Amino acid sequence: QVHLVESGGGVVQPGGSLTLSCAASGFTDFTFSDYAMNWYRQAPGRQREFVAAIGRAGDNTLYGDSVKGRFIIPRDNAKNEMYLRMNSLKFADPGMYYCNAVSGSRESWGRGTQVTVSS
Repeated sequence: QVHLVESGGGVVQPGGSLTLSCAASGFTDFTFSDYAMNWYRQAPGRQREFVAAIGRAGDNTLYGDSVKGRFIIPRDNAKNEMYLRMNSLKFADPGMYYCNAVSGSRESWGRGTQVTVSS
């Protein structure tokens, strides 16, 4: 099973920027480029919410309506890493951000990294 580790979370002021990273390891017969990658987030008391997705080659992306135009989800297949560049952060953006990898029936989740927006 693919092992995912998120990093880069922290405290940021409204309007600020933050970049999250997701490092993948533990590949056996598949490689990182075989996986579509996603970011989800979950705020206390709320359901997990889709944030962004990127295709295996990095040429297709999809964003949740609440982050569209503010967040960017690049990936680097050579480094086995994915990122989430968050700009113009709002009070509605805080939560635990999770990295997710999907390839057919294979799916893995990271443990998350916390993002806090505070003035």
